[in-house]
Amino acid sequence: MNKNNKNNNKTINEQTAPQEKNLLMQLKQFSTPSIRKSLTQLGLTASIFIGLWVLMWFSLSWSYWITLALALPAGGFMIRLFIIQHDCGHGSYFKSTKVNNLVGRVLGVFTLTPFDYWRREHAEHHASAGNLDRRGTGDITTLTVDEYEALPRMKRILYRLYRNPLVMFGIGPIYIFVLKHRLPLGKTFKKTKVWSNVVMTNALIVLITAGMIYVIGPIDLLKIQVPVVLIAAATGIWMFYVQHQFEHIYWRRDDEWDYSDAALLGSSHYRLPKFLQWLTGNIGIHHIHHLYSKIPNYRLPECLERIPELQKATRLTLFKSFSCVRFALLDEKESRMISFRDFKKRIKKSHG
Repeated sequence: MNKNNKNNNKTINEQTAPQEKNLLMQLKQFSTPSIRKSLTQLGLTASIFIGLWVLMWFSLSWSYWITLALALPAGGFMIRLFIIQHDCGHGSYFKSTKVNNLVGRVLGVFTLTPFDYWRREHAEHHASAGNLDRRGTGDITTLTVDEYEALPRMKRILYRLYRNPLVMFGIGPIYIFVLKHRLPLGKTFKKTKVWSNVVMTNALIVLITAGMIYVIGPIDLLKIQVPVVLIAAATGIWMFYVQHQFEHIYWRRDDEWDYSDAALLGSSHYRLPKFLQWLTGNIGIHHIHHLYSKIPNYRLPECLERIPELQKATRLTLFKSFSCVRFALLDEKESRMISFRDFKKRIKKSHG
């Protein structure tokens, strides 16, 4: 693959070698959405999510343990709604840009994610994933071994706290979906279309919340909504984490970075059990999504099956993915992720 890309603003076709262009042409065949499949998936997902939410409300009079049990599938279907919103953000769910934007903005109210803001941040993630010189937008903060070693003690402690699983998958999701998305600051937010969408999304969330409080009361609303949001947000962050934070990951400096390599080598193929793969909208087939984001989620398995070259990506099973939690630092020389414990052993060895 081409290793000398020096213009990140070029299109994928301009960046890639002839064999890669051939691969992208094959991928393009799967990029046409089916209006029937899109509407069926959207209708089924929304109906089941609403049905589970109502069932949780009724279950409050039976047992709160039943309510909490129902929060698990409800959170799963909230993630599925987010995946549909995600596809709309890439313009892959419907043929019409206007319909993609409309559906994406409506779903953003229920996923607590302002569509236009998230879409711009996520586009930056796709354009810079695996690029060490373009970190900081729409990704998980990752330091190299040398960068971490050069930090003063207090900043090391803060980074260790940030990478702690309780913070990463507990506090982090709450901060992002409940707080950060309400007032997302930064250069992206300065665009009129973005902040107006954030304001509109927040206003609709307030209106719907007020209506639900009027109907079922504030306490019951919290009992239902809090566990659903926590489960969905934590799982969503987890999915994103394991798709870009595994041992033999692709990270390169700007002058060596290549879009196709970053997609195929820097994104995992998260092989979940069939039901979980369906529930998460096939987003685990992440390397294909990064290589060609115009493919609707429901066509990714077909694409993977029919193009053998795409079956060589790093595979992570559900069990194996748990080992990724320990990774925190990038060994730039070896191009692999290591843990804080590994780093500590190296320091002791170098001083021994």
